[in-house]
This record gives sequence, structure tokens and C-alpha cells, in this order.
Amino acid sequence: MTVLEDRIEMADADANTKRLDEWFERLERMPVPEGFRVEIVGGNVHMTPQRDTHWEIIRWIVRAIEDRFGMRVKVFSDVRIDFPGHENAFCPDVAKLKDSAKKEKGRWRYQDVEFVAEVISKGMGPNDYGPKKIAYAEAEVPVYIVADPYVGRCYVYTDPQDGDYEKRDTFDFGTDIDLTGTVVDLVLKTDDFPRD
Repeated sequence: MTVLEDRIEMADADANTKRLDEWFERLERMPVPEGFRVEIVGGNVHMTPQRDTHWEIIRWIVRAIEDRFGMRVKVFSDVRIDFPGHENAFCPDVAKLKDSAKKEKGRWRYQDVEFVAEVISKGMGPNDYGPKKIAYAEAEVPVYIVADPYVGRCYVYTDPQDGDYEKRDTFDFGTDIDLTGTVVDLVLKTDDFPRD
């Protein structure tokens, strides 16, 4: 990459961040109903209601991470992180960051994300299986899990390379997910994951 190409890419990233900041400022002034999650995927605003099934799965995953790494672990739910691609400001259901992660310009950096889990919401599955999976792979997030309460199954994506995940494993709810060979280094029990 030439110096000129590098500067053009940096300018495009800054413009993208500025547009996303403007979107979120507008969204914060809107009367978004309580219990709704808002994120921007590919320049499109998506609002989805949080359901109890959705939250229960998130809670089980967060609890497993806290049990493994302690209460000081940097694990978040529904916190904005800008990811590669056109206007991608995601609020992952669960995101675990490196211990060394620091905010930059008031936001967490996607380069520090080690693990993401998304729980499928009605109508939002295509984002989690499509553009978000691509963005997470481009960001080289080492482990990405999609928990789908409608089919009672988890999809585990690992080994990001060239904008896609090289490895995908499928686990039915009730099956332990062995992540000990990854940066997450835990066994995620799915016995109590509810179904919709």
C-alpha cells in the first residue's frame, strides 16, 4: 500500500466514523422505546426488541466468561463498536475484549475484540449470519458464536482469514461447546439455553 492509499483509507475511515456518530446522536434524540436495541448494519438502522429468551442466553454466556476470567474481565453487552465495512456500528449481544483494551476517542476498538456472541432475534438473523459475520471476520475476531433459539443450535466460527471464517462448527443446545483451544479458553455449557 502506498502512503497516498493509506491516507485515503484513513480519511474514509474518519468520514465513516463521523457519519456513524451523527446517526447515533440523532437516534439518541429519538423516542426509542424502552427495551429496544439499536445498531447500524451496512448503513441501515435496525431496532429490535429484547426478549426474555434473548437476554437469558446472553446472561449465560456473560456468566461463563466472568466465571472463567473474573469480574474485572472486559465483557460487554449492547455497547457500540464500529467494525470494518460500510457504516457498521454494531452493538454485539456479547463482546469480550483483550485485557489491554483501551478506549480510543471514547469508543472501544474492534481490533481489541477477542470474542463475539450474537443471539438471533426474529427478523434479524440474516444480519447475524451475513453482514455481521463478514465484518467480524474482516476484523479478525478470533471466535464468533451465533446462538439461535428458534432452531436450538449454536454456530461457532473460528480462524478468520481473508474476510471469512475458515472453520464452522454446529452444536445443539444441551451440548458443551469446547473453546479451550481458543482465546476464550472455556467450555460453554448450553444446557440452560432456552428455546423460542
